[in-house]
Amino acid sequence: MDIDITVYIQEFLELLRSCKRDGIDDVINDLEEWGFFDAPASAGHHLNVKGGLVLHSLNTCKAALKVWEGMKQLEPTLEREVPRDSVILASLLHDVCKTDIYQPTTKRKRNAMGVYEDVPGYNVSYKNFPMGHGEKSLVLLLCSGLELTDAEMLAIRWHMGPWGVNMNSYEDQRNYDTAHSLYPLVMIIHTADCLAASIMERTEEDQ
Repeated sequence: MDIDITVYIQEFLELLRSCKRDGIDDVINDLEEWGFFDAPASAGHHLNVKGGLVLHSLNTCKAALKVWEGMKQLEPTLEREVPRDSVILASLLHDVCKTDIYQPTTKRKRNAMGVYEDVPGYNVSYKNFPMGHGEKSLVLLLCSGLELTDAEMLAIRWHMGPWGVNMNSYEDQRNYDTAHSLYPLVMIIHTADCLAASIMERTEEDQ
């Protein structure tokens, strides 16, 4: 699967800049320096190709906006509680943590004829900044100078939902439960992330 990176980068940047948040330009410069726009979204699952991360981020944003729009019809107070800009920022930037963990390599894969052949792929390494997942995204963005609300920070931190919780940690469990109870944005971003990866980014092999 080839991705037209240029088109997706432009769409990503237009959405991000539409938020007019202090620190956006610094974040964009850092994303370019870190290699965000060339990175895959995964090593061997959804969008594991060059440019896959920016496409996954866009898919998550589009899904999040759809969830937000739909839920506003069921719960009108949501529009006041969750600004559209927050949905865009948290969804587009939730996976910044993946920018530097995938290293290009060659892997062996069985083709349609059942014969193994060399194909491009990725290995995973956390040695650059082993901070974690959602927490790493948040730390990188704050270090870039981006101004984020409490809801946006928590939505990015807990975007993996229960899969991002250390079940051996009572404190982790309570923090996650409290975050998604207090801030609807947390559940919106987690839901959108799942919808993007599980539905929007399925391949024929997945079905």
